[in-house]
Amino acid sequence: MKSLLALSMLLLTSSALAAVIGKDVTYQAGDTTMKGFLAYDDAVKGKRAGVLVVPEWWGANDYAKKRARMLADAGYVALVVDMYGNGQVADNPKDAGALAGSVNKNPPLAYARMDAARMFLDAQGNVKKGETAALGYCFGGGVVLNMARAGMPLKAVASFHGVLATDVTVKPGAIKTKIRVFNGEADPVVPPEQVAAFKIEMTNAQVDYMLVNYPGVKHTFTNREADSYAAQFGLPLKYDAEADKDSWTRTLEFLKATLN
Repeated sequence: MKSLLALSMLLLTSSALAAVIGKDVTYQAGDTTMKGFLAYDDAVKGKRAGVLVVPEWWGANDYAKKRARMLADAGYVALVVDMYGNGQVADNPKDAGALAGSVNKNPPLAYARMDAARMFLDAQGNVKKGETAALGYCFGGGVVLNMARAGMPLKAVASFHGVLATDVTVKPGAIKTKIRVFNGEADPVVPPEQVAAFKIEMTNAQVDYMLVNYPGVKHTFTNREADSYAAQFGLPLKYDAEADKDSWTRTLEFLKATLN
């Protein structure tokens, strides 16, 4: 009986000590050093699927790291992607816009930096190679959609309040990635005509996709800091708890159904 009790206490102690590990990491994209953030639950044994998190235009900040930890808590290995290089982050719209613009205007650069992150995540000892998804927020949402359009080997992509417009013409059957989009219907950054064009694009390309449009919901609805940003910078942003919760629940279901 004593040995059984001791074993039970040991198991409980081990369980209590197990936790989500989050650590800063560096990897290379060409000659540029990229500074990301890796999160995983050390209580999960064996290899598991990996998920890339592409941040808002602010860069790889605490919000992106929070999402990575949430993914780790759900059983994935998550990597916050540095799209700007050297871990650059912005604290105002002017600098954020300049950083995002430098990437958006250079699709080969964007692809190379995203692919470097994908290969780094794939190479982790606790990741199942090829079982990879990507989540993107705002700027990052547009990035992950463009990666799917460009044929990056991702099994699943989810965009949260991301730009849907593109100049790329995708041939039917060319996009193998399954796509989910979570959008605020009242988001001025993504007007109704952009949503309509995206639906036509996905349908014509024969993509396995779903778009959830939340009535009355504005830009950056998943980020609790949205209201603060709106007040500070006069941006049309608004956090929405219900849309945040629903989009996350749907995303976890999507990842579970898509990744092995």
